[in-house]
Amino acid sequence: QVQLVESGGGSVQAGGSLTLSCAGSGQMYGVNCMAWFRQAPGKERERVATRDFYGRTHYKDSVLGRFTISKRDYENTLYLEMNRLEAEDTAMYYCAAHRNDMRSCPDIKSYDYWGHGTQVTVSS
Repeated sequence: QVQLVESGGGSVQAGGSLTLSCAGSGQMYGVNCMAWFRQAPGKERERVATRDFYGRTHYKDSVLGRFTISKRDYENTLYLEMNRLEAEDTAMYYCAAHRNDMRSCPDIKSYDYWGHGTQVTVSS
């Protein structure tokens, strides 16, 4: 089993910055993909950024250049640095992980382990 706990959410004005953290514990060995997803009220959960075992990353177009996903392997901690935040970034942000094939990193259905989420609110 893998446990994921997010932190770092909060309220910020448009143009501001936040850094989210996701602490992983349990059987982290063998995890091939970790990712950040978000879900706004009334909308489907969407992929924000993914990172595979080799450090390759992928971003949602609207956050490219503003958000950075990174990981400290020795801490099993995943980060999401968010800059130039916009009102449209307001959502509950979730950390997720899986041990499936790395080619399925972009696929939300591949993720077996989820955190409880951390709220990000951006006021314009």
